[in-house]
Amino acid sequence: MGTGPDEIDTPKQGSDRVLLVSVIILMVFGVLAVYSAIAYFAESNQTSAFSLVSGHIIKLAIAFSVLLIASKIDYHTTIKLSRIAMVVSWVLLIAVMIFGSEVFGAKRSLSIGGFSFQPSSFAAVALLIHVSVLLAEKQNYIKDFQKAFMPIMFWVVITCGLIGIEDFSSAAILMGMCMIIMFVGRISTLQLGGLVLIAVLGGASLIALSPERQSRIDEYVNQITDINSEEFNVQEGYQAQQAHIAIAQGEIFGVGIGKSTQRDFLPAPYNDFIFAIIAEEYGLIGSVSLILLFTLILFRGIAVTAKNAPDTVGTLLAVACTLIITLYGFVNAAVASGLFPVTGLPMPFVSYGGSSMVFAGLMVGILLNISKHSTKKRAVFYA
Repeated sequence: MGTGPDEIDTPKQGSDRVLLVSVIILMVFGVLAVYSAIAYFAESNQTSAFSLVSGHIIKLAIAFSVLLIASKIDYHTTIKLSRIAMVVSWVLLIAVMIFGSEVFGAKRSLSIGGFSFQPSSFAAVALLIHVSVLLAEKQNYIKDFQKAFMPIMFWVVITCGLIGIEDFSSAAILMGMCMIIMFVGRISTLQLGGLVLIAVLGGASLIALSPERQSRIDEYVNQITDINSEEFNVQEGYQAQQAHIAIAQGEIFGVGIGKSTQRDFLPAPYNDFIFAIIAEEYGLIGSVSLILLFTLILFRGIAVTAKNAPDTVGTLLAVACTLIITLYGFVNAAVASGLFPVTGLPMPFVSYGGSSMVFAGLMVGILLNISKHSTKKRAVFYA
């Protein structure tokens, strides 16, 4: 790792073309999957699938525009706004608890000026950027509990706590990403161990206070996979069961584009369970290809961009940007496959568009900008 942006002067290169192309392929994949998955929803709500998909494409275009703009702005300029972004995110998280729209028993969306978005998406991005900045600033005394660990934890605990009140799964994933970045940033393993204990106790408390969360855990632990069982296809675990059917029907090559039957039974097949629809229509080949795309992004972000960043903050920020894209994708696939409990997390650039897609575009843009400042020339992959 470098020590700071002012100590290394490297010529700018083009952005990582492999990373950019991978994201574009995800977007195309998403448009096809959403168009198929949203058909039944559109019919039941007396609207056209085309209009809904058009809205998704518009949001994709906005996300891609944000990506391009962010890729042109020096990341050292972007990180200067991290503290302000954190304060704004706290205000929005408190506001959503008071004025937010309630969906499925939780207030996660806030409408401002006719536009609806999820403050938790903004807060997650702001926190990961700010943690990266703080870790880079405190490298000279990074093992100091009072000077390094506690100031960083002040932002992490409050942000994850505010998100966790209404969206436990997002808070848990965000806490996990913060731990990984702190590990990369050389925080003491003993201190990280204490943080894991705090996270487990906090998570257990949030689960205990919510019957709905307890129900999801029970459904996951006691999930029934035998389709011939009398208890299969009951209310408990219904989502996971229908996703399993979709994946099983896909087999190796899939049932064909637009021929999904489980989209008529899966709640939110265009969002939380988009991977199940992809597995059904494109089979094992399509679903594995999708996972490999996220794996390629993970490799390019960590092993290439983060490794060759010109300074510490660039390395940490590249790790943060990569994690928020790839982990969300892996978790979404794991939920649909029955490996994780139902979380409600979207698959970046593939699930139906929303505020999370725009912020995902922002993080990819920052990652592309970091790749421009690489200390290693890779003419084959850059333009």
